[in-house]
Amino acid sequence: MAAATDGNATLSDLGEFGLIGRISDLAARTAPGEDVLVGPGDDAAVLRVRKGHVVMSTDLMVEGRHFRRDWSAAADVGHRAAAQNLSDINAMGGRAQWLTVGLAAPADLPAEWALDFTQGFAEECALVGAGLVGGDISQADQVVISVTVIGACAVSPVLRSGAEAGDVVAIHGRQGWAAGGLAVLGRGFRSPRVLVEAYRRPEPPYDAGPVAAESGATAMIDISDGLLADAGHLARASGVSIDITTGSFEVAEPLVAVGAAIGADPLQFILGGGDDHALLATFPPGPALPDGWTRIGTVSAAGDGPSVTVDGSAYDGPTGWSHF
Repeated sequence: MAAATDGNATLSDLGEFGLIGRISDLAARTAPGEDVLVGPGDDAAVLRVRKGHVVMSTDLMVEGRHFRRDWSAAADVGHRAAAQNLSDINAMGGRAQWLTVGLAAPADLPAEWALDFTQGFAEECALVGAGLVGGDISQADQVVISVTVIGACAVSPVLRSGAEAGDVVAIHGRQGWAAGGLAVLGRGFRSPRVLVEAYRRPEPPYDAGPVAAESGATAMIDISDGLLADAGHLARASGVSIDITTGSFEVAEPLVAVGAAIGADPLQFILGGGDDHALLATFPPGPALPDGWTRIGTVSAAGDGPSVTVDGSAYDGPTGWSHF
C-alpha cells in the first residue's frame, strides 16, 4: 500500500522536518516492542539488550549503482534496502531487531517516493519482527541510502573464518534469480517476471541462519556479491580451499529461458550472481544438514593458498560483483 502524501509534493515542499515527521509516523507503526526505550525523534535511539551477542552491520545503496528508479518502485527499493541488511545478521546466525536509515536525496524527489520507500522498508523489517528506530536525512544530487542494523545471536555468532578441511559446503535459498532479473532489465525487458521480481524484492531465508548456527555451522556468509565471490571471502577468512560442484544445482526453467535468449550459460547466473541473499555455509562432515540446506561442495586444506574452484578446476567466468 502506498504511503499517502500531498499529490505532487516534493521533498523541498514537505521540508526536512515535515518529512522526518511523516517517516517517524510510519516507523512508529512497525511496533518495535518494549526493548525500544526511545525511538525516532531524539538525538539517538535507546535500546535495551537483554542477553546474547549484539551484532550490527551497515550497508549503502547508491542510485544508478545499486538500483534504478525506472526499474524499481520506491517500495521495492525499500524492501531491498532492508533485506540486504537483515540478511547480514542472518548470516551471523542471528536475528535483526532494530534498524536506522540515512537518506540523502535531491530536493525535487517526490515526497511520496520517500514515504513509499519507508513503507516497503518497514514491511520487510516486519518479516523478522525488527523495527525502524531512527535515521537522518540530507540533500544530495542522487538518492543515497545508508542502513545500519542491530541484532542479536542466541548462540556464538557464526563467522566467515571457521571453515575447516573436510567440511561440506551448503546453500539455503534461491540463487541466481536476481542476476537473471538484472540481465533481463539491462536489456530493456520485463520478463520472465518471476526473475525481475526476484531482483526487485529478494527473499532471503531469514529463519535459516539461526538454525544453521544451532546446528553447528562452522562458517557462514550471505550471497550478496556472487556465489563464487562470496565463497572466496569465506575461503580467505578461513585459510582453506573450496570446490563447488555444479551438478548439485537445479537450474530453474526461467534461468534456462533467459540464458537461451541472451546466449549465455544459465549456470553463470548461479555461480556469479548476487542479490538473492541466499546463505552459504560450511558444516562438519557426517551429520545430516538442517532442513532446506543443499550440499554443493567441499572444503580442503589451502595448499598453495586459499582458493575457490568449480568441479575441481579454476573458473574463468564471472564470479561476482566488485565495486572497484
